[in-house]
Amino acid sequence: MGGAGDAAASVTFPTWAWAVFIGVVVTLLFLDLFVLHRGARKIPFRESLWLSAGWISIALAFGVFVFFLTGPEVAGEYLAAYLVEWSLSLDNVFVWAVIFSAFAVPEEYRYHVLFWGVVGALVFRAIFVMIGISLLSAFTWLVFVFGAFLIFTGFRMFRSSHDDDGKDYRDNRVLNFIERRFPLTEDYRGDHFVISENGKRYATPLLAVLVVIESSDLLFATDSVPAVLSITSNTFIAYSSIAFAILGLRALYFALEGLIDRFKYLHYGLAAILVFVGAKFILEGVDIHLPIYASLLPIAAILLGSIAASLYFT
Repeated sequence: MGGAGDAAASVTFPTWAWAVFIGVVVTLLFLDLFVLHRGARKIPFRESLWLSAGWISIALAFGVFVFFLTGPEVAGEYLAAYLVEWSLSLDNVFVWAVIFSAFAVPEEYRYHVLFWGVVGALVFRAIFVMIGISLLSAFTWLVFVFGAFLIFTGFRMFRSSHDDDGKDYRDNRVLNFIERRFPLTEDYRGDHFVISENGKRYATPLLAVLVVIESSDLLFATDSVPAVLSITSNTFIAYSSIAFAILGLRALYFALEGLIDRFKYLHYGLAAILVFVGAKFILEGVDIHLPIYASLLPIAAILLGSIAASLYFT
């Protein structure tokens, strides 16, 4: 896998670069949980905007780190992969809003459950990236399968409605499995996932919400990870771009939760991005390699165009 269209394919990142990346991520998570948001509280709109800007700035700063380490081509792949993951993850934000509404989660507990949801997403994305790259390295013809899957998913998204209000997220197989084996309290007990009462352990509805969020995220990963791998086959670039996009989703949720109904046409843009990266995957399979700017610019234009159209027409 790789070639002229994948500048990072032959780049090997040193162990210290991985140590820097992991150290930055762990430090940010620690500061987020134990310093910035120690207690359960609602995140104000203004604070969420600053947090979102901060997470995006950190992601771009890491892109500068990649630039000085490897050069503009690989840094361009990082930026394009980040933009793909960030844009496709917007659907995650909308689904979170529906899940929180379905389970009537108090606003002050939402950031806490999303923190652990993001941690789980980072773990599962790492597994998906390693499996995806290993499969593509062993079976190069899978680029056609992945490409066709992305195109199919994109067209299916074109035909589907963005409104998920009719979906019952309480009817979740993983959640039903857990509820059959662990007693569940009827109400929330602060921001705790598990409590002990009368010598017996109980799961709270907040754990149920976390389970539903994690299981729904696995479905999103089946789209977003192949989309990122259509941009780069380098494990470091693929996973770091995904990680920094995911880290900023919680703040983005609180910035957009009051505006979600206005993003009426965004899912059409996300569908177009899936079709585009799927077609790029297939072209790579027949040795037609697009320069990185030919991927980055259309993706950015599609995303910005769909957001602008949504805000203008609503």
